[in-house]
Amino acid sequence: MAVLGVDGWRGRWVGALLEGRSVTLLALDDVDAVLAVPDVDVVAVDMPIGLSDDGVRACDVQARGRLRRAGSSVFPAPLRPVLGAVDYPDACRISIAASGKALSKQAWNLLPSIRQLDDALGDPPDARVVEVHPELSFRRLDLRVADPKITARGTMQRLEALCGVMDVERALLDAPARVPMVDALDACAAAWSAQRLAAGTASSVGDDRRDARGRPMRISW
Repeated sequence: MAVLGVDGWRGRWVGALLEGRSVTLLALDDVDAVLAVPDVDVVAVDMPIGLSDDGVRACDVQARGRLRRAGSSVFPAPLRPVLGAVDYPDACRISIAASGKALSKQAWNLLPSIRQLDDALGDPPDARVVEVHPELSFRRLDLRVADPKITARGTMQRLEALCGVMDVERALLDAPARVPMVDALDACAAAWSAQRLAAGTASSVGDDRRDARGRPMRISW
């Protein structure tokens, strides 16, 4: 059984194709390329999928609570109406009108990828595709993962955690050119969560509500 973990990377996507312990890193140009990877049972994506119309998602609040000091890595997902914004001021205006809060710059920078994913999922959405968060995955793998991922200590903590469940070092040696270590490790963590989802052993946060397009507002790991 093969699964795919996916992390956004400068307008493209890094994929980690996992079967048993064997993992292969992929550079994927767009969501269509992600969904076209053959013979994949679950696609775990580090990107918001279910989007609220008018308020904060319960899954974001609960994920931040679980991560505590690393809670800032869970940014508030944009509201669904913001997907139609033409620029950042317009996005903030829409967000303030709907919720009383402006859109963060980080969320705005990810908006093209979120919109691309939302469009590609279709109606009804592709049931294979599930939202995950790598930091939740890493802490489930090993509670000693505590330092920021951009630091040397944080990188090695994450690499050591992944080595226990997959042959990640070989995958890194064979990674596509220019794929950053941070994104490669996050994609691998997402793939491990995809494996748990396929086996029915994953955990999740969220209130199981679906958004206006039928996408679940839930984060799994």
